Amino acid sequence: MIITDVAVRIFDHTTRRHVDSAGHAHPGPEHTVKMAILTIRTEDGGEGHSFASPEVVRPDVIEKYVRRVLIGQDHRDRERLWQDLAHWQRGSAAQLTDRTLAVVDCALWDLAGRVLGQPVHKLIGAYRDKVPAYGSIMCGDELEGGLATPEDYGRFAEKLVARGYKGIKLHTWMPPVSWAPDVKMDLKACAAVREAVGPDIALMLDAFHWYSRTEALELGRGLEKLGFAWIEEPMDEQSMSSYQWLTENLSIPVLGPESAAGKHWARAEWLRHGACDILRTGVNDVGGITPALKTMHLAESFGMACEVHGNTAMNLHVAAASKACKWYERGLLHPFLEYDDGLDYLHSLSDPMNEDGYVHVPDRPGLGEDINFEQIENNRVA
Repeated sequence: MIITDVAVRIFDHTTRRHVDSAGHAHPGPEHTVKMAILTIRTEDGGEGHSFASPEVVRPDVIEKYVRRVLIGQDHRDRERLWQDLAHWQRGSAAQLTDRTLAVVDCALWDLAGRVLGQPVHKLIGAYRDKVPAYGSIMCGDELEGGLATPEDYGRFAEKLVARGYKGIKLHTWMPPVSWAPDVKMDLKACAAVREAVGPDIALMLDAFHWYSRTEALELGRGLEKLGFAWIEEPMDEQSMSSYQWLTENLSIPVLGPESAAGKHWARAEWLRHGACDILRTGVNDVGGITPALKTMHLAESFGMACEVHGNTAMNLHVAAASKACKWYERGLLHPFLEYDDGLDYLHSLSDPMNEDGYVHVPDRPGLGEDINFEQIENNRVA
């Protein structure tokens, strides 16, 4: 039960996802990128794994903070270990990030599940074994036939409905697209999708994150007319008062916060001040499965929905563990990419979706990721 090692392996994998100058994903030619897998080992041979970008698990961060907290400790004491890591953040000069806390916490949950032979959502206390997925579309682009026009969004939405999705979330155009952002173009794309899929498909919008109050209000009122299920992060979330104002002035539900710092404590403040109608959590956003569950239970206590940000097994298990969460975010999706092709470092998808739009939670032990360790070892980076 005692942790004896925390190790990181960096490896190359191939992908057709490219990142633009503002950090948004778009399709492109196949190329190689680096990925990391963090492994926690115990004295009796147990292992838990979690994936992250190499920057999140830099050697100095792992050695100076993570190993210092974890080595010699009982891996079952996840709450105490998470609290000890969180306390180290204050003196880390911002080097120990919430993303690092998240990858460590996920590896601990994966370890516990593998030791006990149980999937993580069952360890938590599952509410369900399958979750309806909404298709989360990539940001708009300037690719012909891609996501360059409102009509492109409409055509792609029809394909997503045919695939089985009962909900669709748009990410519209943002810089470095030459003419973006533009509220009126956002609304044209939303209108094209609504016309394409009809009234019974749930639609959501995650637009440019730095609109002004008046722009966000114009956008929200346009979405009200289109019957959208929520509006997400149209303004800088560092201004909670702006979201309090927006929530008071719209009838469409406002969802948040997503990128705001402060873990579950910040989400409690948003709830208390009426800055959102639907609370937001996500394993990477708040520093792990452990604080994501705290956020979820906080929402439950106030009779509020709490939607989980992001895909992958870690978020799927959280979504399956609570009645407060309705959807699993599956994506990001694009006409020029096939999400179901998966990743070369996994033998199979962690979130396969059936024809009715449900994602079944993996019943494999731990996080349930079907890791291709041979692929990782064959592509190790020194």
